[in-house]
Amino acid sequence: MDNDDYSTQQIHGDILDAKTKGEEVKPAEHCSTFCHMVRIGTALSAEKNLDKLLEMIIVEGMNFTNADGGTLYIMSEDEKSLQFKIIQNRSMKLKMGGTSGVKIAFAPIKLYNDNGLKNESNVSAKVAHSGIAVNIPDVYHVSDLDFAGTKKFDAGTGYRSKSMLVTAMRNHEDNIIGVLQLINATDESGNTIDFSAEHNEIITSLASLAATAITNATLIKEQKELFDGIILVIAKAIDRKSKYTGGHIRRVAELTMTIARALGESEDENWKDFTLSPDEETELRIAAWLHDIGKITTPEYVVDKGKKLETIYNRLNTVLARIEIFKRDLELDYLRRRSILERSEDSNAKIQLKDLDTEFAQRILQLKDDAEFLKVSDIGGEFMADDKIERVKEIAKNIVRINDEEVPLLSANEVENLSIRRGTLTDAERLIIQNHVVVSIQMLYQLPWPKKLQHVCEYAGEHHEKLNGTGYPHGLSAEDLSTKSRIIVLSDIFEALTAADRPYKDGKKLSESMKIINFMVKDGHLDKNLVEFFVKTGLVIQYAKKELVPHQIDNFIYDGVEYKV
Repeated sequence: MDNDDYSTQQIHGDILDAKTKGEEVKPAEHCSTFCHMVRIGTALSAEKNLDKLLEMIIVEGMNFTNADGGTLYIMSEDEKSLQFKIIQNRSMKLKMGGTSGVKIAFAPIKLYNDNGLKNESNVSAKVAHSGIAVNIPDVYHVSDLDFAGTKKFDAGTGYRSKSMLVTAMRNHEDNIIGVLQLINATDESGNTIDFSAEHNEIITSLASLAATAITNATLIKEQKELFDGIILVIAKAIDRKSKYTGGHIRRVAELTMTIARALGESEDENWKDFTLSPDEETELRIAAWLHDIGKITTPEYVVDKGKKLETIYNRLNTVLARIEIFKRDLELDYLRRRSILERSEDSNAKIQLKDLDTEFAQRILQLKDDAEFLKVSDIGGEFMADDKIERVKEIAKNIVRINDEEVPLLSANEVENLSIRRGTLTDAERLIIQNHVVVSIQMLYQLPWPKKLQHVCEYAGEHHEKLNGTGYPHGLSAEDLSTKSRIIVLSDIFEALTAADRPYKDGKKLSESMKIINFMVKDGHLDKNLVEFFVKTGLVIQYAKKELVPHQIDNFIYDGVEYKV
């Protein structure tokens, strides 16, 4: 079977050289069995890919015993069956499971019969229960074990299964985690022989090393899955904190990785030095998922603030209620004064009544107009020029009596919020929003990141920096920002421009978004080469078709060139 002892080649440079020359090599020719076992143990410990590890175990077991075939079973999570993981046979050129890409269709070996009793008729199940190795000279001459499945396989393939060695794999806690089954040991002439007592000892030792390696690899895999799960839970918790930004982190993370992977695969001259190893990809992905972790401390009313007067509730209704009270007071005063004039015998009373009616009508119209003006101002969609801000201040000068207390029609805080020139956030609230980056950095740096993830804090904490040094929180310049940080910056900005789930704005069309992106490149906010790659490779359109609503997707112009969707 071609390359069936690849692990030996990886371990021994001298064996690799020999095989390159076409020489047959046996472990004993290069070092003692103990020496070889130590080297295999080292290789097993180093391999973190579980499928490759399982294949290595089968291959080395077959090499040690010169077996023609082997099967490796792993205990199911409920410990009620043995699951096929690897099947190999040299003479049949058979490879199933593992990295072969060939799925094993055989049903798992049941460890218990339907009556609940242990299944001890199947040799692998029996070994899994007892932990005692079984060495069989000829499976056709065994009366206490059921080899009907083996014989059926032989009948269908023309193969002849004969000698068999089955060993349990125990981990460091003395739990059986799998079974290693070897078949048809052969001599130097290729004749099938019995597995020797020495074979039994060697395979038992190998099984012990294998169990430890499998346990370690499984633990590392489970820890990684747990770590990834925790990251996703945190990210979802941040997104769900605001009903308006539920998909932001996911979209930024996915777009970041799409751009990064495309750069790593690109033959573009600008990106020939950009690499993305598996560890670097993991590092960047984690940074993208955690870039907004600091928002977990940001007050919801700030994150969700869709109107200027919004806090925990929208205070516009309170302001409008005050206007209604003020209007009521004006009406009461008007009716009182009108009643006096109607009873007056003054010759000018009629003229005064007319003036009073006109004045009252104008005040009521003015109040209605002021209310409509405040409603529009509260939206934050229009720029608040100086004259509009002055009007807000004039409205605030009106005094209304509530609970025997005279208060201005608009409080100082309401005036401040309604006077916001752009958007819905005050300077103080904008600082609170921006502070999420500082909090993110502080939170992330408290974690004991392993060496291969040492840049997570850097990439995540720089997503609001700009190449011209006007970003925050550190005002970094182009020289300070890595390509990976720049990718997250671009992804975060593009997602924010096109997101249709924000309370304070509608998602911009593709044409509008790319116009802004173009300006940001010219102003030195974004990496020109990175944006050009994003556009020219079609990644922009790919993202738009996946994440934008239909009315947002339109043709756009970037750097003087029209791109059609």
